Amino acid sequence: MPELPEVEVILNHLNGHVLGGTIETFTIHRSDIVRTGHDLISWLQGSTITNIVRKGKCLIFTCQRSNQALYLLSELGMTGLWFFHRTLASSPQHLHCRIGLSGAQAAELHYWNPRRFGRLWLFALPELEAFMQRRFGSDALDIGEQPFVQLIQSCRGRLKPFFLDQHRLAGIGNIYANEILFRARVHPQAHGYRLGAPSCQRLYRIMHMVLREAIAAGGSSIRDFRAPDGSQGHFQEVHQVYQKAGLPCSHGCPTLIKRMQSERSSFYCSACQKKR
Repeated sequence: MPELPEVEVILNHLNGHVLGGTIETFTIHRSDIVRTGHDLISWLQGSTITNIVRKGKCLIFTCQRSNQALYLLSELGMTGLWFFHRTLASSPQHLHCRIGLSGAQAAELHYWNPRRFGRLWLFALPELEAFMQRRFGSDALDIGEQPFVQLIQSCRGRLKPFFLDQHRLAGIGNIYANEILFRARVHPQAHGYRLGAPSCQRLYRIMHMVLREAIAAGGSSIRDFRAPDGSQGHFQEVHQVYQKAGLPCSHGCPTLIKRMQSERSSFYCSACQKKR
């Protein structure tokens, strides 16, 4: 599943190849992939992509024509990706949208989503702002340390589900929640309100470190993830705990990594991540 680092990698590729391009054609191959704004699709043709940003695991394209703007929000879901060429998709039958471009380095852009948990949304600005406020909390890379500490210490439940809750902290999924908690030596079932400020601050610093390292490595290509040009990420090569059940703890202790079945599988070291 593309998480924040993978979506940031996609964003960087799109900014280098698509930004400033004019949409000549916008073709939907499967109508249910567009959740709202079917009546706005024709407006997009002739508009220019003037900005692309990431929020959590989503991408938002600003499409401008004259003095008007519409916003294309792309939720990638479990398997969504954008490719510059249809030949890069392992299953072309799952290409659900094609954007034909002029004036950009890339001549086309394809939305691929085999499991279709992701969607495309078209909004005017007021509807976009309301949608984002309703669906997503603070972005994991944008949130400041003190707001993060306050958010953690307000968590009455377990920390692993907290990290996966996009309404509270947007961008982190199962892979990076496991890696962050392991490196911070915090048990997946720890309760945020029981952590002191120093522990929360360490968790914040490690969260940023892991996410930025993953972005620099091109993300984690575990199953389907590829950048828009088809290149793979390499951060999976330095995962310390995710899918490492039965292997020695990389912190140097003799304990073997365990797998805990919960909302999503948790991988942890029972010696380094003590449940207090």
